[in-house]
Amino acid sequence: MNTFFPEIKKNFGFGLMRLPVKSSKIDNEQLCQMVDLFIEQGFNYFDTAHGYHSGWSEKAVKTCLTSRYPRDKYLLVDKLTHGMFEPSPEGIRKFFQMQLDTCGVDYFDFYLMHAQNTDYYRDFRAWKAYETAFQLKAEGKVRHVGLSFHDKPELLEQILTDFPDLELVQLQFNYIDFDDEGIQARRCYEVCERFGKPVVVMEPVKGGLLANLPDDAAKPLRELGTGASLASYAIRFAASFPNNIMVLSGMSNLEQMRDNLSFMSDFKPLSSDETAAIARVNEIMATKRVIACTGCRYCTDGCPMNIAIPDIFSDLNSKVLRPSDWNSDWYFSIHIQNHGKPSECIECGQCESVCPQHLPIIMTLKQAAKAFEKHPYTEY
Repeated sequence: MNTFFPEIKKNFGFGLMRLPVKSSKIDNEQLCQMVDLFIEQGFNYFDTAHGYHSGWSEKAVKTCLTSRYPRDKYLLVDKLTHGMFEPSPEGIRKFFQMQLDTCGVDYFDFYLMHAQNTDYYRDFRAWKAYETAFQLKAEGKVRHVGLSFHDKPELLEQILTDFPDLELVQLQFNYIDFDDEGIQARRCYEVCERFGKPVVVMEPVKGGLLANLPDDAAKPLRELGTGASLASYAIRFAASFPNNIMVLSGMSNLEQMRDNLSFMSDFKPLSSDETAAIARVNEIMATKRVIACTGCRYCTDGCPMNIAIPDIFSDLNSKVLRPSDWNSDWYFSIHIQNHGKPSECIECGQCESVCPQHLPIIMTLKQAAKAFEKHPYTEY
């Protein structure tokens, strides 16, 4: 039990961003089984947002969680997402009430200012978003107010200075991004420590990349001989830091849920041997060209050419990291069915303006076009 929020039972949360899908819809039957197992094992922290699964994540919350369990069995996190509400305190309240209704609850345990960066923070300040959230807390509709963050530590320090009553920070935090110059997870974590704010970890497995390492990078972890999954080391790395009170995992099937619960039900920090092995993995991964896409899909909603950007980047990563394991060209051919090709990008910049990772998407799409579009699989 952590000292910041005693109501949080354990330091592992269910991120409802990459839910099981069947026939292009959320597989509610499997999700119910996952929710049941999660709660049965003593966990209670669920994290959603209106944009997850194009609005279907919140609906699944009501179908699979809130309509099936009493309110004291779970803690529910939702977020105020830029671009999804009328830019005013009244618009925020209207959006918030819609979220409550969709999720089937009367209050949120945690409400976060979503994906804060320089541009979003400027707008949220202008629209009195933080002040409105604190008013909702005073009215009993929110228990705790925090933010999720995707930018430089200097901005995080500014936000926590401007709004000292913020209660927690959700950060992207994994062993690849810990000292990455773009993400700067270590420095953001240190800002939270200085301000006395607990951290909730998102992307501990970096969108699945750290669960599917190339063979040479996975070797140091395999040689430990524990039989543990690659994902387990990534999640335990994040959970081993004392100010990280919660580690979220976006689990897509019951198998992933069972694996994660197997080592988080009785959590043990990384040993010195495991820490050394992860350091070696980092050294190997640093020699490889990897696109730091986490698959959040913020870039796809407004793409005028309907390009499946995260899927294409995953194919390009696979081509570089695991060329012998699976046919990335074939997957690419699937991902452009009913979607635009990388070469059809009109360079409008919409995707780059909303990317939490600040990726050079336009340039990388050009690389993908060069790598894939002359392959026979793409001839339609």
